[in-house]
Amino acid sequence: MKLLLLLFGSNSNTKSKAVPFMVFVLVLTGMVEQGEGTTCHSTFLSALVQLIPCRAAVAPFSRIPPSETCCNAIKALGQPCLCVLVNGPPITGVDRNMARQLPQKCDAMK
Repeated sequence: MKLLLLLFGSNSNTKSKAVPFMVFVLVLTGMVEQGEGTTCHSTFLSALVQLIPCRAAVAPFSRIPPSETCCNAIKALGQPCLCVLVNGPPITGVDRNMARQLPQKCDAMK
């Protein structure tokens, strides 16, 4: 509570300001805990190699849907590693927007 008093002062609005702050801290804590359990255990290069079967589906302007082999690679790789690839350095010949859509496209093929 002393920290809250330091942050918000000791006027009558302290409680009204403290509640949203505490909610923010709880949400942030939950996000950090989720992040710890969902880390990518592959290097950028090894994750990229795993997605070679998806090359045709993520080429710029490609209309080719992801193959079953690609979808299996996406599932094996997992969302955290796919995020690392999509948010990492540019990859020649890969449309990032198409790469982001791979999990949804694979789910739609079921």
